[in-house]
Amino acid sequence: MTRNQKISIFITGSLLLSLGACVTQKYKTPEELKADGLYRDLAQTDSATIADLPTSALFSDPQLQALIKEGIENNLDLKASIERMKSAEANLRLSKTAFLPSLNLDVNVTDNKQSVAALNFPPGININTETQLYRAQLSSAWEIDVWGKLGSAKRSALASYLQTDAAKRAVQTQLISSIATNYYTLLALDLQLKITEQTLASRIKNVEAIKELKEAGIVNGAAVVQSEANRYAAEVSIPDLKRSIRETENALNLLLGKGAGSVTRNTLEEQQDYKDLQVGLSSQLLKNRPDVQQAELAFRVAFENTNLAKTYFYPQLTLTANGGLSSLKLENFFDNSIFYSFVAGLTQPIFNKGQNKARLTSAKAAQQESYFAFQKSVLTAGSEVSNALFAYQAAVDKENSRAKQIASLEKAVDYTKELLKFSSATNYTDVLTSEQSLLAAQLSAVNDKLQKLQSIVNLYRALGGGWKE
Repeated sequence: MTRNQKISIFITGSLLLSLGACVTQKYKTPEELKADGLYRDLAQTDSATIADLPTSALFSDPQLQALIKEGIENNLDLKASIERMKSAEANLRLSKTAFLPSLNLDVNVTDNKQSVAALNFPPGININTETQLYRAQLSSAWEIDVWGKLGSAKRSALASYLQTDAAKRAVQTQLISSIATNYYTLLALDLQLKITEQTLASRIKNVEAIKELKEAGIVNGAAVVQSEANRYAAEVSIPDLKRSIRETENALNLLLGKGAGSVTRNTLEEQQDYKDLQVGLSSQLLKNRPDVQQAELAFRVAFENTNLAKTYFYPQLTLTANGGLSSLKLENFFDNSIFYSFVAGLTQPIFNKGQNKARLTSAKAAQQESYFAFQKSVLTAGSEVSNALFAYQAAVDKENSRAKQIASLEKAVDYTKELLKFSSATNYTDVLTSEQSLLAAQLSAVNDKLQKLQSIVNLYRALGGGWKE
């Protein structure tokens, strides 16, 4: 190749590369994305958020902390997400090799045999000729990334890899939330079982007391039957509570990546809820919520795929070269048997433009669809934060009223029992009503406490907390 030819190829390649920058676009987060002011009835200006807290700071229970640590180490969904990351990382490495020229070595021996009719021999007499060709060559091909085709493919692979990383972090935040939610549910069921068993013991005593009142002529047989029914109403709920406890333990163990079994735990009364619930700015969801990041990266993959589809309309510049040794005789293989060639070529699509247009239309539609999914993930995140905040406030608002309700019902039970013993101003129906109302209020108080603790967990997950462990 002459010096002028090399200069011409260099100038042509430089010109094409400068034009290629106009074909593909550089990614940036869409300006029209709605990410501000997403928290309902909350004008927040402080960027501090509990999403930055480690779980050990948010959850004070050492048993819960140990379960979360065990879950992060052994959860099977989390392990599967790590394997998906490895696969995406391999694809990313593969995409980078497309920028490098290929190099192949080919060594072969060709044996040619031909039968030729001899001119000076009788008919039917042939002469056989046989030759061998010994050949060894290196061949190389290199596609010049003129229009950004290979660059877009690499960036798409990178976004896919980062998407699996975000998915892994999303699995971890959900895992922590699920462990804490199931743990608190388990403690609530324990307390409800304890209250119900205490109530049952009290009602068994009431049955005996009502029987004594009947013998004294203060109440009739109907009161005895009602007291027995009241006793069994409490007793019949105990098996269901025990079943729920066992199922919750098994669900918690599944999150920990182990078989069904009991779970070591503390009590609901010992739980201290985290008070300083800072939520930061809603725009921070873009960097704190792994599932939102995952949605944006999916949009970025689609964006780069659109870039890639555009490049198919333009010619492909490929450099190919090969060279080696070739000889008819093995002993002359290294003597005057060198050959080589160098080819620079452009391939312009002509008759497949319909296919290229369909590819581009499909890529643009997929990009728009992924954008809508991205926007929805941001709006969903803001809605979840708002819901968790309101659920927490509702639980707090109920605490004082619920405590007063229980105190009043405890007095009502005591008063109606005393009236039943010494006065005809009441009957056992009043006692029955007050006892049933008291049990319902006590169980509701447990649910109020559970709601408050779980709303903190939900808020932590909604803000994107947990993956920074």
